[in-house]
Amino acid sequence: QVQLVESGGGLVQPGGSLRLSCAASGRIFSIDDMTWYRQAPGKQRELVAVITVGGSTNYADSVKGRFTISRDNAKNTVYLQMNSLKPEDTAVYYCNAVIVTRGVRYISSDYWGQGTQVTVSS
Repeated sequence: QVQLVESGGGLVQPGGSLRLSCAASGRIFSIDDMTWYRQAPGKQRELVAVITVGGSTNYADSVKGRFTISRDNAKNTVYLQMNSLKPEDTAVYYCNAVIVTRGVRYISSDYWGQGTQVTVSS
């Protein structure tokens, strides 16, 4: 089965940087879109950034110019480089990937990581 494992979260001061990683493992045939979401206390989950298999990217307006999403297909890993962090970036960050597996047939499904806490505070 497929598993996504996130890492890289922690406590950082305003203006600092963090790099989140999300590695997929298991019976993977291919990985399509990979996405980062976040959910802050008392707020709805929001899309942060998405990267397609072809490398096209989109960002939420709130992080545009500060965050960069990238992927390493050889390692089945997506990254989120977060610079110039603000207190309002504090949230649990989740990765999501559309992954194709093959047993008796091909199956395309969404998979989620467990989340990693990012806290921006002085």
